[in-house]
Amino acid sequence: MDRTVMKITDIASTLIFIVLVGSLFNAHAVSAATEAFRLRTAADIPLHGRATRFDYQGYDEAKRLLFIAHLGDSSITVVNTRTRKVVADISGVSKVHGVLVIPSLGRVYASATGRNDVAVIDETSFNVIAAIPGGDYPDGMAYVPSARKLYVSDEAGGTETVIDVQGNRRIATIPLSGEAGNTQYDLVSGHIFVNVQTRDDLVEIDPATDRIVTRHRLPGADHNHGLLIEPDGRLAFIACEGNARLLVFDMQSKRVLATKPVGNAPDVLAFDPGLSLLYVASESGVVTVFRVTGNSIRKMWKARVAAKAHTIAVDPGTHQVYLPLENVNEKPVLRVMQPAF
Repeated sequence: MDRTVMKITDIASTLIFIVLVGSLFNAHAVSAATEAFRLRTAADIPLHGRATRFDYQGYDEAKRLLFIAHLGDSSITVVNTRTRKVVADISGVSKVHGVLVIPSLGRVYASATGRNDVAVIDETSFNVIAAIPGGDYPDGMAYVPSARKLYVSDEAGGTETVIDVQGNRRIATIPLSGEAGNTQYDLVSGHIFVNVQTRDDLVEIDPATDRIVTRHRLPGADHNHGLLIEPDGRLAFIACEGNARLLVFDMQSKRVLATKPVGNAPDVLAFDPGLSLLYVASESGVVTVFRVTGNSIRKMWKARVAAKAHTIAVDPGTHQVYLPLENVNEKPVLRVMQPAF
């Protein structure tokens, strides 16, 4: 073989080796960064009632009060996260699903599917002070402060129920032409967004008219139920129950930027703005954690926490994460977890 040819071959082999080593180094660096993050258990707080299903949670950061829907017991458990003690059990909220705390109103709203209404609860006395028709199987809720309106996902009825919080009365019903998933308020646009999970689209509603502005198609979606909007990054995160995928949706261009695998049957999402961490809980008990950077996300951690760990909340001040677990040694507990790097 010609020496020139041999030299070129040697150089090519060296370059290939460098590229391979660089690729392996980068892969190892990404793996190491991922492995460096952990969610560790800080405490298990005993809860009252039976070992039955929990659902959504609402958090008042200033008062350090966590309101947990104990669906199976038709009650709302209130935990002081500072003392890690149960301070109240609000009974008689039939098959409670959604819980939304509005500190500016001193009110907690809870969707009760057993009576298909929305319970209005005084945040100080913990008394139920009103009940408002919520449609057929009310679930997720969102509040628009400027309009003083509460929007409720009417899952089985395929509508969005609109409630005037001043008069505690239903004032509108918006047809969605499909089964309603979770509802969220976008602070930037001032609009309400609703997952229509049987159409695989995201509906945008103008609170000024209570009419649908547009429907956004969601390529890659299958039964899009969970929804969280991060206003600073102008992103929406959409959890799809049917195919265990998380969609990253750009709120400016109104298009899907990425699709990521998560635990089977993903449900509730939570976001810690201080650490830029997105948490995705699932019916399978798997929690997936992503780091959000700009308009992209990277998986940091994925593990099975416990059976049916499908609902999650985060305290932005302490960065602690809360997962109500229905059955730990035949008792319900609130698992407190802490991110560790």
